[in-house]
Amino acid sequence: MEMEIDYAAIGDRIKKYRLERGLTQENVSERADLTPAHYSHIERGHTKPSLPTLIHIANVLNVSIDDLLCDNLGKSTHVRVKDINELLADCSSAETKALVDVLTAAKKALRDVQNKTE
Repeated sequence: MEMEIDYAAIGDRIKKYRLERGLTQENVSERADLTPAHYSHIERGHTKPSLPTLIHIANVLNVSIDDLLCDNLGKSTHVRVKDINELLADCSSAETKALVDVLTAAKKALRDVQNKTE
């Protein structure tokens, strides 16, 4: 069974981290030893990057390879927790409590559905 890799999701994550670091595509492509056009195609999900290329990009962006591939990994809980922490970082106490309440309710609903289908 061949695994489908979501290259668009990888590109979206690369772009997200690049923008968070205030870098341009040209900055990253130069540091990762890629042409700007090739890098742009990777970020848009139009090119299947090699593992060495992904490692170069991850190193330039100072992220783990898991951070870039988490949408394609079965076990990427730590990356998702990191995403949640980033979302909560600038929230007020009231916002944080409300979001925790929403997550708690969503978790219960998901498990209720899972239990009904088992």
